[in-house]
Amino acid sequence: MDVKDTRTLNHELVLHKGFKLIRGTHDPDDVDQIFNLEIRDSDVFVVTYPKSGTIWLQQILVLLEANGDVTAITKINNNSDLIPWIEISGSRQAFITASSPRMRVTHLPYQLMPLALSQGKGKVIYVARNPKDVLVSYFYFHKMASMLETPKDFNDFFEKFVRGDVFGSSWFDHIKTWYSHKNEMNMLFITYEEMIQDLRSAVERISLFLGKELSDEQLANVVKYSTFDNMREIPQASYKQVPVNLLNHHQGRFMRKAFPKIRITDKFGLWRQQ
Repeated sequence: MDVKDTRTLNHELVLHKGFKLIRGTHDPDDVDQIFNLEIRDSDVFVVTYPKSGTIWLQQILVLLEANGDVTAITKINNNSDLIPWIEISGSRQAFITASSPRMRVTHLPYQLMPLALSQGKGKVIYVARNPKDVLVSYFYFHKMASMLETPKDFNDFFEKFVRGDVFGSSWFDHIKTWYSHKNEMNMLFITYEEMIQDLRSAVERISLFLGKELSDEQLANVVKYSTFDNMREIPQASYKQVPVNLLNHHQGRFMRKAFPKIRITDKFGLWRQQ
């Protein structure tokens, strides 16, 4: 989602190489060129299925880069100004010319991402979330996102989600494919539920993975301003400043509610009730 893109949006999904994109938001030809991008060792990609913690990781990474200084966020409109989606039309060219470290988020599947990642270049942080919680969050997001079709009802959306007939295609294929290739690249695989359970430990893992050296006070500030309650009050983190033609804030909040009941994961990244 490009918060600066004010072009006429429609709800049509475009199937491209087995993955559903959004017409008017993504250009399949441009997406194809992502595969051959030259990747630097300092590049960082946060990979998620939609509604799985993308903006949470944006907030954490922005704060880690700022050594916990939350005032750095006040100088931008939204966190996506600093860490945009790589697949949005026009974002690829900006990535090529950007200075290091280049940080991007993406919902793309493994097969459409830069080949160099599987050759050990750059870093990948994959955030996975319980599919039942993704389903509910994605349903409500469709009601406010202008570029997505408004669901007829929950049952209809449930069927589309299970079939993979939504932007992002199948949750099951997305996580399975990325997880199966995790040993081929520099990847940190972390779950949304682990972050809920112990945000401090999750931030420490991310910081260590990125080679950051923050003081205890700086790290504490990253954690403090990455909590749900604090992010909800920070316009740049909660996307309150996104124009209404992209997100209809009258239909709900981007950050809709507190995090759900904690679940734990087994070694395969599959969920079971605690």
